[in-house]
Amino acid sequence: MKLPKNNFKAGLANGDLQIGLWSTLCSNIVAEIIGHSGFEWVLLDTEHTPNETPGLVSQMQALAGGSASVLVRPAWNDTVLIKRLLDIGVQTLLIPFVQNAEEAAAAVAATRYPPEGVRGVTGSGRAAGYGRVKDYLHTAADEICVIVQIETGDALGQLKEIASVPGVDAVFIGPSDLSASLGHLGNPSHPEAQAALKSAIEQLNELGKPAGILAFNHDDAKRYIDWGYRFVAVGSDQSVLAKGTSALAASFK
Repeated sequence: MKLPKNNFKAGLANGDLQIGLWSTLCSNIVAEIIGHSGFEWVLLDTEHTPNETPGLVSQMQALAGGSASVLVRPAWNDTVLIKRLLDIGVQTLLIPFVQNAEEAAAAVAATRYPPEGVRGVTGSGRAAGYGRVKDYLHTAADEICVIVQIETGDALGQLKEIASVPGVDAVFIGPSDLSASLGHLGNPSHPEAQAALKSAIEQLNELGKPAGILAFNHDDAKRYIDWGYRFVAVGSDQSVLAKGTSALAASFK
C-alpha cells in the first residue's frame, strides 16, 4: 500500500489556484455533499466548532470519494492535538494564531518524527494504512503540508520571518482576527484592514510563499485572487445553508 499523495500540497508547489470551502457543521453527510461540489479543498474546522477527532474520521471518509483535498484546523498550535490529527490521516494542517518564527517552528516540529521533530511514533494507525504503508515513518513528512495562520498585527509585522521557517509550506491570512487586532472588529472591509491584507500578499509573493485567505463574498474573493492569493475559501457550509434556507423561506412570504 502506498502513502496517499497530497494533491493540495502539489497544487501549492505548482502555483495553482485552489478554491475551497470552510466546513463547520461537523457532519459526515454534509462533508459527502460538499466533497462532490467541485471544490479543490475543504477545511474541517475544530477551532471554532464542536468538532472532535472521531467525527473528523467519518468526515474524512466521506470526503475521500470527492474532488476536494482535506485540510484540518486544530483548535490550537498544540503538539498533542497535531499528533492526533496526523495519526488519523490528516496531511494538511492549518495552524491557528502563529505569532512568531518560534511558534511556526514548533508547529513544523510537531509534524516531524525525531530527530527532525517531536511527533510521537506509531506506524499502525489510519495514516499508515493500519500498518500497510510499510515505509510510512520515513516518508510521511513528504506529503504533510504545514500552513500557519497570521491573525494579528504583531504577527503581520513578523510575516517574513514566520514564512521563512523551514517546513512552513504556506501562510493563511485570517481577515476577521487581523482586522479586529487593528481596531476594526467585524469590519475586514475597512481600508486599513484591506491594506494589511494586500501588504501581506505582496510580502509573501516576494518570498515565493503560497498564501491563502477566507473571503466573505464573491467580490472579495475575486479581489484577493487578483492580488495573488492562491488558495481561497469562498464561503462555509454553515453560511451556504443559512443563507439558502433564509432566502427560500423569504421567497414564499
